[in-house]
Amino acid sequence: MRTRVAEERLTEWFHWFRRWRAPLRKYLNTRWSVDASDLDDVAQEVFLRLLRYNNMEVIEHPQAYLFKMAANVAGEWAMRCRHRYLYDASWLDDLPADSDPEHEVAQEAAHQQLRRALADLPPRQREILRLLYGEGFTRAQIAERLNISERIVKRDLINAYCTLRTVLGDEIALQTVVRSGG
Repeated sequence: MRTRVAEERLTEWFHWFRRWRAPLRKYLNTRWSVDASDLDDVAQEVFLRLLRYNNMEVIEHPQAYLFKMAANVAGEWAMRCRHRYLYDASWLDDLPADSDPEHEVAQEAAHQQLRRALADLPPRQREILRLLYGEGFTRAQIAERLNISERIVKRDLINAYCTLRTVLGDEIALQTVVRSGG
């Protein structure tokens, strides 16, 4: 909850900001040679520091006080800028890439092939694979869930693996040959 004094102080700071923002930016640009890209940042820092000041009543000449504060902030900004490195686009060439687009495309193609191969399986084999790998069920739990014997679960798993190996084996082998350039 704000007090009346705090509200008045914020209102006065708002008027200072509206009244002296443009002259402050001009002063920083011409007198302190602050880059145009940094002008708003420096001006904002000045007004933020002003917000932290509690005794506005003691400031006899607000514009002079604001410009003196701006000179201090611009000086600090210039000192920090001396320690900054200039941007050089060649640095980007040395950065390691987090991703390999060729690998991602090949991986997505393999996922699509797997989805197609799974879609071609009989429904019960698909369901057994989903329960085994997707849900983490054991063979006994799958048999109970589907109301079939564990032996049928085992047989359907073997048949599903065989089908997938046959369908995907040729395509995966082909991808390996294409990727290796052979």
